[in-house]
Amino acid sequence: MKSISIVHPHGELQGSCSITGSKSETNRLLILQAQYPNLTLQNISNSVDSEVMQKALANPSGEVDIHHAGTAMRFLTAYLSVLPEFNGLLTGSARMKERPIGLLVEALQRLGAQISYEEKEGYPPLRIQGGPLLHNQVSLPADISSQYISALLLIGARQPQGLTIELIGEITSLPYIRMTLSLLKRVGISTQMEGQTIQVYPAVSLPDSEQVIESDWSSASYFYSMAVLGQASELRISSYRSDSLQGDSCLQEIYAQLGIRSTIEGNELVLQKLSDAKLPEHLALDLVASPDIAQTIAVSCFGLGISCELTGLHTLKIKETDRLVALQKELGKLGASVEITDKSLYLHPRTDSWKPEVSIATYNDHRMAMAFAPLGLLHPLRIEDPEVVEKSYPDFWTDLRSLGFEITSI
Repeated sequence: MKSISIVHPHGELQGSCSITGSKSETNRLLILQAQYPNLTLQNISNSVDSEVMQKALANPSGEVDIHHAGTAMRFLTAYLSVLPEFNGLLTGSARMKERPIGLLVEALQRLGAQISYEEKEGYPPLRIQGGPLLHNQVSLPADISSQYISALLLIGARQPQGLTIELIGEITSLPYIRMTLSLLKRVGISTQMEGQTIQVYPAVSLPDSEQVIESDWSSASYFYSMAVLGQASELRISSYRSDSLQGDSCLQEIYAQLGIRSTIEGNELVLQKLSDAKLPEHLALDLVASPDIAQTIAVSCFGLGISCELTGLHTLKIKETDRLVALQKELGKLGASVEITDKSLYLHPRTDSWKPEVSIATYNDHRMAMAFAPLGLLHPLRIEDPEVVEKSYPDFWTDLRSLGFEITSI
């Protein structure tokens, strides 16, 4: 399928969907389960990223190819470096070979890991000889991707003396670090974070436990966008909990500013559009702790005709694509005026109607496809390479059809 046309016949949204487990929680718990096999997991993400992770962990030998899965690349770099029986290559897609990993590799090398670059310095593919770490303390810049830090935290407890990480500077994506620490605590691993120092204490074994993975809040963001762009919207999505570990649960507060009421009833997240809500003329947000929802919010604001300024987005340049440039180009096709820097986006308010049947390029980025799809509530739209959603949400188009969207192949 080259592209699809997407439109909603009347714009009214009523219905329910079930989203599988958070990719972020799943991939962390899969690494822990590989080290402590007596952990059992429920509601595992059905994303391609998580499937790639499971496949790699089931047979970690020779050449491990994680394709486009950035989380898998980071977490497996650390995991395979301490796996005694591994001696091989960790590689990925052409885009993965353009995504830097040098800071994580250097940290592991300082700890004693045997890792070298097969091609370009600082980038995958990596040649790894697994074995025990020689040291138990390392320092890292705090403004790097939280996945580098989480990758180290997830292997810390299996080291004889545990692991101590000192973070230098302002911490980026703190909620994701806290998620990792909370999951470690949940399975029985002791940790401590004081100021800029994190300690993971050694744990040779863990008690048997079953971990139920909460559904993905990043995936919920697209339903928030649909709720705010639709008419008389009421959506129910599951399974969620009020004490979420996921940083993207801040969607509740963000979309409250746009007239969406969020409530959790049992395990369902209920989204209701308030008929008497007054839209702000401008939305200003610092998304340093939740950059993955930036695309969704920018598209929502465009659809609503309001301006927004999103900051804290410096990690978006090293995702599946340069998401800031991609947003500027694709919103520009629709008539938007967008200014970007290396860490921010400013969307000017829409003054004119926008052309229907514009074709949105997705740049091999699942979030580009899903972030733009809700605009089909307002005008017909084309989405290129729709299969890209399989990376994190394979059932996305099926779920949209269940809500009344008309989706046809072109």
